[in-house]
This record gives sequence, C-alpha cells and structure tokens, in this order.
Amino acid sequence: MPSVFTARALLLDMDGTLVDSDAVVERCWTRWAVRQGLDPAAVLAVVHGRQGHATMAALLPHRPMAQNHADNAVVLAEETADLVGIVPVPGAPAFLAALAGQPHALVTSAGEALALARMGAAGLPLPPVRVTAERVGASKPDPEGFLKGAVELGFTPEECLVFEDAEVGIAAARAAGMRVVGIGPRAAAHAPSAHAASLEDVRVTAADGVLTVTVG
Repeated sequence: MPSVFTARALLLDMDGTLVDSDAVVERCWTRWAVRQGLDPAAVLAVVHGRQGHATMAALLPHRPMAQNHADNAVVLAEETADLVGIVPVPGAPAFLAALAGQPHALVTSAGEALALARMGAAGLPLPPVRVTAERVGASKPDPEGFLKGAVELGFTPEECLVFEDAEVGIAAARAAGMRVVGIGPRAAAHAPSAHAASLEDVRVTAADGVLTVTVG
C-alpha cells in the first residue's frame, strides 16, 4: 500500500538520496582509515550523513578537534577532486524535474564546493536554496540544517517533508519535528515515516501550493 504525504516544502539530503557517491566515499575514507590505523569497515559504518570532522571525532574521541578539522580539509579536497563513479540515484532526475518551481532545498553535510561538484557530475540541477556544511554550527544528527532550510523556504517544520538515506539524517529530521522519507537500503533499518528503494518509487504532484508525495 503506497504512503501518501502532503507538504508545502521538501528538504533533500544529497549523498545517497539524490547522488550515489558511495564509490568515492569508500575510496577516500578507506585511505583515511588506513592512515589512522583504523578498520576501514568500522569507519564506513559511521561516515554516511555526517560532516567529516564529526565522523573523525566519533572514531577518535580523544583527538583534538583542530586536528580533525585539518584532516577533514584533506579528505574533502580528495572527495571533491574524485568524481569517478558519481551517478544520480535512480529516479533522481525525474524527481527533481517534478520539483522545478516548487519550494525545496538541499540540506547536506557536504560543503558547498563538494555539493556543486557532485550534483554537477551526476547531471542534477541544484536547488536554489542550499544549506551546506559551512552554514551550520552542528552536523547531523543535530536538526539545525533542516530547521534552517525550513526557515529559508518560509515554512514550519510540520509543513516540510525530508528525504534522507542515513541514520543520522533520519534522526536529524525527527529532532526537527519533521516527517521523513527514507531512500535506499541504509534508511530501511531506521524507521522513517515511509521507505522507498529509490526515487523511482516516489511521485510528486503540485496543486494550489500543496505538494502531494506518493511513496511506493
């Protein structure tokens, strides 16, 4: 049975939700893990959805944050330069086309340069409103990014619907008081309001300022 939501605005994560960047993430963060003497599998289990310095702090809790920020700058540069294998999540082009002219924002733990690079490599249009890593003081699972996106679009949290793939992103949406559609295999285990294997299973129609989203 499909799930049907109505909303005034949509807030969209990027990696894993609109853009499949898993190959790049795995390459760059595996190299970082090896440099730190960490198990790459353990690193990859927690990296998705967070800002890089927050991932580092979770894995190396006794390390000074200044070192995490410096290390993160190195990893970010590697990620931004590596666009091999970046593709849209199935259904993303049609999904974003359906949102043209409708209130929506990108809310991502990626920085602006990385977001521009990955959306461009995937051939996806950038939403006019973007809340990137530089614009928040706290990484997901903190709700700041989603709350800021809602404010910039001019809607309350209750009027917004979030699309996310990662545990920390789903937790951030919930903390913001928002409903959340989980996209892809990572999302299924974290009890989103509804789940879709990809954006191919999501349909959006707009009428009189209301977005109707059908999942499944």
